[in-house]
Amino acid sequence: MNYSDKFRVKPGNKVNLDKIDAGFKDKYESHEHALPEIQKYDQSMHDLQYLMYAEGKQSLLIVLQGRDAAGKDGTINHVLSSMNPQGCRVSGFKVPTKEEAGHDFLWRYHKETPTNGFVSIFNRSHYEDVLVQRVHNLAPKKIIKKRYEHINNFEKLLYEDNNTHILKFYLHIDAKEELIRFKQRIDDPARNWKISDADYAERPYWGDYTKAFELAIEKCSTDHAPWFIIPSNHKWFRNLAISQIVSDKLASLGMKFPEPTIDIDEIKKKYSDTVKSETKKKSKSKK
Repeated sequence: MNYSDKFRVKPGNKVNLDKIDAGFKDKYESHEHALPEIQKYDQSMHDLQYLMYAEGKQSLLIVLQGRDAAGKDGTINHVLSSMNPQGCRVSGFKVPTKEEAGHDFLWRYHKETPTNGFVSIFNRSHYEDVLVQRVHNLAPKKIIKKRYEHINNFEKLLYEDNNTHILKFYLHIDAKEELIRFKQRIDDPARNWKISDADYAERPYWGDYTKAFELAIEKCSTDHAPWFIIPSNHKWFRNLAISQIVSDKLASLGMKFPEPTIDIDEIKKKYSDTVKSETKKKSKSKK
C-alpha cells in the first residue's frame, strides 16, 4: 500500500480525527510481520539521505506534531537511527524564552530550518502557535486566524527559495492509548522522567485540541508542504508508514552525486605508481 497517498491530507479536504482509526495496521499482524518492510525502507532512507548530503542542493524538513505520548521522541529515534547524524539535526520547541517571545512567532523556527544537504526534524513546531494558544486562549482569535496564512507563506518561502521539502506528520493516537502510555511512564522507572502534571492537566481539553489539530491540518496542508495523519497506536506501524513516506519523498527528488573535483584517472595512476614504489622498497629491505 502507498502510504503517501493513503495518509496524505489533500488541500481543501476536511479532517475528522474521530473517524480515523488510530489502531490501523494495514495487512500486518505484528511488528515481526512488518519488520522486513521496515528494514527495507530504513536502508532506503539511509542511502538517500547520504545522497542528499553529498549533493548539497536540497534539504528536508520533517515536522512532528501530536498529543502527549503520541510518539514524537520514538519517531525521531527511528528516523535518526537510519540516517547519518552528521547530516541531520533535531530541534525541540517548548515555552518561548523572553527573547523568542519578543520576536514574531516564526522567528525561533526559521533559524532552525535545514541548510542545503541536511535533514531537520522539528519535535513540535510552528504549529504550536495555532494549537496551544488557540486551546488556552493565549492570543486573540483574529491573530491566530492570520497565523495560518503566515505559516503557509513561511513554508512556501522555504520550498521555493531554498529547495526545502517539507513533510508534516500528525501522530494519531486515541484517548485510551494515551492513558496506557501515561501509565507505562508511571510504572517504568526509566520513563518516569517523561511524565508530568501537565500531561493529565491537558486531558480535559481533548476535544478542544482535536478541533485545533483538525483546523491546522485543513488550513495548512498544501501540495509543497503536505500533512499526513499517521495511525500511531501501534508504534511499529507508525515507523513503517513514516519510513515509507520519507523514503518515497527522497527518492522523488532526482538527486545525483556531484561530479568529482579532481581527475579520477590521474589519481588512480598516482596511487598505482605509489603502490609500485612502496612495494619495491619493501622488497629491497627484505633482501
